[in-house]
Amino acid sequence: MRSVYAKISLWSFATLVLSLIAFVAVTWVVSFEASRHTGQFGQIQTMEMEEAREAYESGGPVKLREFIDRLHRYVPGDQYLTDGTGRDLLTGEDRSALLAAAVPEGARPHGTHGPLILKATSSDGRYSWIVKWPPPPTEFGSYLPYYALIFGAVALVCWLLALNIASPLRALARTVDRFGAGDLTVRVNSERKDEIGELSRAFDRMAERIGTLLTAERRLLQDVSHELRSPLARLSFAAELVRTAEDREAAVMRLKKEIQRLTDLVGALLQVTRAEGDPTANSREELRLNELLDEVVEDCRVEADARGCTIALADSAQLEVCGDRELLRRAIENVVRNSIRYAPPASEVDVQLDRRRDTARISIRDHGPGVPEEALGKIFQPFFRVDDSRDSATGGAGLGLAIAKRAVGVHHGDMWAQNAQPGLQVCIELPLVTAEQEKAHTGAD
Repeated sequence: MRSVYAKISLWSFATLVLSLIAFVAVTWVVSFEASRHTGQFGQIQTMEMEEAREAYESGGPVKLREFIDRLHRYVPGDQYLTDGTGRDLLTGEDRSALLAAAVPEGARPHGTHGPLILKATSSDGRYSWIVKWPPPPTEFGSYLPYYALIFGAVALVCWLLALNIASPLRALARTVDRFGAGDLTVRVNSERKDEIGELSRAFDRMAERIGTLLTAERRLLQDVSHELRSPLARLSFAAELVRTAEDREAAVMRLKKEIQRLTDLVGALLQVTRAEGDPTANSREELRLNELLDEVVEDCRVEADARGCTIALADSAQLEVCGDRELLRRAIENVVRNSIRYAPPASEVDVQLDRRRDTARISIRDHGPGVPEEALGKIFQPFFRVDDSRDSATGGAGLGLAIAKRAVGVHHGDMWAQNAQPGLQVCIELPLVTAEQEKAHTGAD
């Protein structure tokens, strides 16, 4: 049986039936025990018979009537004193049928259906005392309406329980089928607080992540296929020039330049892949940002000199962060090189490091044309270009800021851009090393 609803319903019904059988068995045992213990009244019946006999023999039917009326005040049921043949000594009626149906003194009753009739006989056989008790309250038939009510209530609860568990599972199964069929936007959106709700929300998070990854992969494949067309075409043209051009040295230099551009593009794509990979795979260490900035600025000075601009690094305090040194260095270097690329000749690229509460802020500003306001949020997207012709002239593929953004995100930081009038200012914020982290690092050393 593969249906959870059917399983829950079947098990609940089986439990209900077993409970009902147990109730019936207990009721029967209780009724039987109650009937069995009526045998203990044998001595009382004998005593009542002796008193009734004494009353009858001393005062006839009048005294017998007084005794029976007095007895009715305290004892339920009907009592009769008969002679040996079963004739009622008070009314003269024939009680032989009751006498024959009565349970002898000290004997166990045969059942509990109908009234309970007991008898006691004098030692000489002249008198018989018959007691007719009303049906006992523990008779099985009296419980049937209650059993039916309990059975219906429990069955309703079991059905609601099965429905409550099976319905969301069926909805989740339908959602999974739709998601597997290609509908990446479908979600469960469960508001349950139990394990089924947790499972549904876990699926929603998984679906969101898978949808994001698949969308990013499709976009990346489209962008890569688009971006590789131009360098491959130029590479093919350069190869043809090597074969046919008169100045083969110049043609070879152009071929090498196109190969280097293609290599840089592939390397940038690999950096994006690593940045979006498993963050735990990156090596973590405590590093000083001011020393890292000195290293990046020193590496970029040659490129800045070639473009006729300078890099100005402001003095800053020593600030420590925990992260992957190489990944952060590449991220900062990408931003600095991007600023150098668009910095006007004879201008400065300002690099500054400040502390903002529990974070370190790196700001890198050029004095170029800036970026349109509507494009500020898009410059961190892969392959986005504000001006395609300008980026083609500078050799950019639109990946530098995207790589930096992802690297900063891996370190739980933030990165944004704003127009500085003139120029563009890119800010990077990284969490500083806390006292607990520094203490743990010291203890590990």
